[in-house]
Amino acid sequence: MTSVSSNPASVPASGSAAGFAAALARLLRTTAGEVGLLLLSALLFALAHPSLASEWGFGPLAFIAIAPLFLVLRRAGWLQVVLYGALYGYVSYALYNYWLAAFHPLAIIIVPVVYMGYLVVLFPLLKLADYLFPRYGYLVQVLLWVGYELVKSLGFLGYSYGTMGYTQYRWVDFIQLAGVTGVWGISLLVVGASALIARLLAHAIEMRAAPWRRPTLARFWREQRIPLLCWAVLMAANIGYGASARDDYQADRQWRVALIQQNIDPWRGGFYAYEKSLEVLLRLSDAALREDPDIVIWSETSFVPGIDWHTRHRRDARRFGLVKELRTYLDRQTVPFVVGNDDGQLERTEEGEVRVDYNAAILFKKGEIVQTYRKIRLVPFTESFPFKEQLPGIYQWLKDADTHFWKQGTEYVVFDSGVDGAPGVRFSTPICFEDTFGYLGREFVRHGAQVLVNMTNDSWSFSVPAEMQHMMMGVFRAVENRRSVVRSTNGGMTVTIDPDGRMTSVLEPFTADYLIGTVPVVDGPATVYTRWGDWFGVAALCAGLAALLAGLAVRLAAPRAARNTRNERGAAVDSRPAI
Repeated sequence: MTSVSSNPASVPASGSAAGFAAALARLLRTTAGEVGLLLLSALLFALAHPSLASEWGFGPLAFIAIAPLFLVLRRAGWLQVVLYGALYGYVSYALYNYWLAAFHPLAIIIVPVVYMGYLVVLFPLLKLADYLFPRYGYLVQVLLWVGYELVKSLGFLGYSYGTMGYTQYRWVDFIQLAGVTGVWGISLLVVGASALIARLLAHAIEMRAAPWRRPTLARFWREQRIPLLCWAVLMAANIGYGASARDDYQADRQWRVALIQQNIDPWRGGFYAYEKSLEVLLRLSDAALREDPDIVIWSETSFVPGIDWHTRHRRDARRFGLVKELRTYLDRQTVPFVVGNDDGQLERTEEGEVRVDYNAAILFKKGEIVQTYRKIRLVPFTESFPFKEQLPGIYQWLKDADTHFWKQGTEYVVFDSGVDGAPGVRFSTPICFEDTFGYLGREFVRHGAQVLVNMTNDSWSFSVPAEMQHMMMGVFRAVENRRSVVRSTNGGMTVTIDPDGRMTSVLEPFTADYLIGTVPVVDGPATVYTRWGDWFGVAALCAGLAALLAGLAVRLAAPRAARNTRNERGAAVDSRPAI
């Protein structure tokens, strides 16, 4: 009779699955192996988004990108997970947002460091979920991850880049759920796949350590069939819902827009750049006007000298000359123009009247300023630093690095494109970074916007992937609110997006050209997201934290209950009569 050794190491691996599990187990037995899996997860995270490897991104990779990370957290010690959080936070965002080095010399340092901080907090919570719930902790981890994505988009440091749901921007049927849950529902399905894969791999490794408990897949199915079936049903239901919800909107009219992409950064090169930029803008606008658009839209700060400021305060002859040339041109136009501009204003302070500058979008009709929107959500550190008094050293450091600070706007402006009493289109102009935040797009729509017009200058990045990472978030602003989105940019991505999130026309990036696009104007009922905002992300965060608290309470109560039981048994023995 042949004997079978009880030592797992002596049991030969059978099949490719067992061999793969063995290789993973060996990796996870060493710090170098764990670090390697974390770096793999960071690389997959970056590749799932637009990157140097693919300008459009490898969206399907998002479904497996976080799996190596979850697997490492299950095996690593508590001190290690803190260090791993710092490592993963820095590396993942340095790879993903490599182009920040061109934006500002401090940005490529600040953003990854900020995410080191976020992940140093998140990783122990993910580890705690796995510790408290060895069999189903991965479900809590998914909720915590979605909650983390929400939290990182809020406050002064709010930054929406890197949210996993955005990677699916090209899968139109899949992302229609954003009209109900925002991007957070899409993230839950994407990250949920990684969590399930990681749990399967962990199960395979554990079964290899105890081969008498095989077959692995059958046991895994028995233990995890309900979560697996729920995730499969949710995926199928989401795709089915997306197919039925697509095109489910009523367009009141079509809006023909001319988007001007001058491909010159007017902030670089001084007065010569201002002149050259205006020359290109006027030439391209003339060409676009021959195609009879309803409106002409320039990009963010496409014209730098403050139009209103230099009209009223003629202290700089050369700049006033450029402003006069522009206003003379606009006087002759019969269609409205929207111009991105540095809007300088005199404001009274305790020190007297001082000039303040806003990053603004200005609506001109027949050469007159009709309405002005001033950017509400400024880029932290590089456009705004509200801690001048508390942190004067950092403030001066930023100023010495040639940081241009703006004053924050306060009003959600809705423009009206109507001319000479004719009914116009109501639209709002989130400027650059602002269209990366769902709550801002929602507020503009709640104030009456029928179309969202994003005005951006991303040309400083010299990177198409950077522009694509920005643009793909605009796709979700369309789906969330069932409104068309128009993006007029300096160097890309200039694009029109319909209310279903389909890109209907795209201009070649880093070219001086114009795009004539037609978008549906929708004034239908508000979506669930427009009415309730980020409710799903908040619910995921609250549910994840509540599960941790409940698990801790049960874990802490268990020893006390065991002690009480032992004491009761001891008391019962002591109370028995002596023989």
